[in-house]
Amino acid sequence: MGVIEHGGPDALGVPRWDFSTNANACGPAPAVLRALRRCDAARYPDPAYQALRESLAALHGVRPERIVISASASEFIVRMTAAVARRWPSATVGAPRPGYADYAAAARAAGLALARRDQRARLAWHAEPASPDGGSVPIDACGAGTVQVIDCAYAPLRLTGAAPALPAAAWQLWTPNKALGLPGVRAAYAIAPAAGEALRERLAALAPSWPLGAHGVALLESWTQAATHDWLRASLGRLARWKQRQLECLSGLGWHCRPSVTPFFVARWDDGPPLSATLARLRAHGVKLRDAASLGLPGWVRLSVQPPPAQRALLDAWRASARPRGRAPAPPRSAARQTRRGGDSVNRPYP
Repeated sequence: MGVIEHGGPDALGVPRWDFSTNANACGPAPAVLRALRRCDAARYPDPAYQALRESLAALHGVRPERIVISASASEFIVRMTAAVARRWPSATVGAPRPGYADYAAAARAAGLALARRDQRARLAWHAEPASPDGGSVPIDACGAGTVQVIDCAYAPLRLTGAAPALPAAAWQLWTPNKALGLPGVRAAYAIAPAAGEALRERLAALAPSWPLGAHGVALLESWTQAATHDWLRASLGRLARWKQRQLECLSGLGWHCRPSVTPFFVARWDDGPPLSATLARLRAHGVKLRDAASLGLPGWVRLSVQPPPAQRALLDAWRASARPRGRAPAPPRSAARQTRRGGDSVNRPYP
């Protein structure tokens, strides 16, 4: 599919203050991190992933044969699109716009056309909650003849409101690495609808051997454990407090932020230089935001909720970037005190 723009590390390296990815800023989840350190990478995983599929099935209350293991959400998107293209060569694909660019990229790579808004698609992608804006709306069933897939990547990170019921005939795609603060560990799984046996078989035929390595297995096994979900629930309260503080800070700068149910949202500002120039200046100060143009929302940025020290760095970088040339810089803020806990650097104080 070629290189698609994403957040995170870039040609300048790892951003010191990274608002550009949607990973849980409270992570990594300690229990998952311990499991990753213990996992045995000297041996192959079970190629059928039987024990893992049983654990994931128990978590969701479904039969194990309905669990489809995938190397990542992106790999599943490509594989599902290829399976639909082989079965229906003239199929059209419905992709949310704005939305994750991989849906449309996979369709183009498979030689499939994107469906118009008024056109019924053979393969329809949805996200709940949505990206890039973190919105949430009810999703209607597409009806017979359409393969409907709900991307649930951000469902575990919902901060407010009840999750809407998902259509029973839809596939669900789960990628818990972002919720656990470990996006570098690639692992995903899908839950097939009860009547999805034929498509499950096509997906299995297209799968590589061992789509998951030992670390991906360890992450998904940890995802099924109660301790991991206890940590996740606690992190959501902290993220909600950070989000309120971050929104207040950005409002004070004159930014316009869209409401969201997630620890990420989209924002824009009316005045100043072009967006690309502003983002480059912020990046030069160690702060990275995500240009939402590649997500179908030009003129906006997507940014995740980050701890107060990162928020202060964003404010300082914004003011420095907006300062007229020749003006002396303001004295730097004192660095936040760093402590060590569980091997990870923790900024203090938290709100």
